[in-house]
Amino acid sequence: MNPIERHPFEPFLPSNAKVLFLGSFPPQQKRWSMDFYYPNFINDFWRIVGLIFFKDKEHFILEGRKQFDKDAIVAFCSDRGIAMFDTASSVRRLKDNASDKFLEVVEQTDIESLVSRLPLCRAIVATGQKATDVIVETYGCDEPLVGGCVPINIGSRDLMFYRMPSSSRAYPLSLDKKAVAYSILFSDLGMI
Repeated sequence: MNPIERHPFEPFLPSNAKVLFLGSFPPQQKRWSMDFYYPNFINDFWRIVGLIFFKDKEHFILEGRKQFDKDAIVAFCSDRGIAMFDTASSVRRLKDNASDKFLEVVEQTDIESLVSRLPLCRAIVATGQKATDVIVETYGCDEPLVGGCVPINIGSRDLMFYRMPSSSRAYPLSLDKKAVAYSILFSDLGMI
């Protein structure tokens, strides 16, 4: 049986966060290009954010390297009020890859605890199907359409729950179309 992996990162919870992004779980460390969220260089999350905020999909890429600029990303998220964690705090990988399909969630994240530490947060965002499934299962809310949102109650807080297209290249949607979906979310929250 494969070993249980604990989440390698602390929750990133800037005090000014308006939105909490929740993926499933980071890929194996051998796939990281930095030690922060969405670390796999072939994942398009930071390209999507670069397109939306800077009109440049390579804005967060270190020049001449296949690596994201963690310092620039952390500064940007801190400035813009973007919090990050994942819906699983520990997992077991059923195969030696980064696919959510082969992740067994051993321990779910206490999302209510994260939200309670973000007084300005107005929305949570699932960036994939497994994250969406965990949130819907935990809170008994409707599942939003991809690119859409539904109201959700977490603890004593009424928030919006967005379901964004996965930033994985395996998800069959172009980078530009993913950026359009994410830009609607940021626009709804008054962040762009």
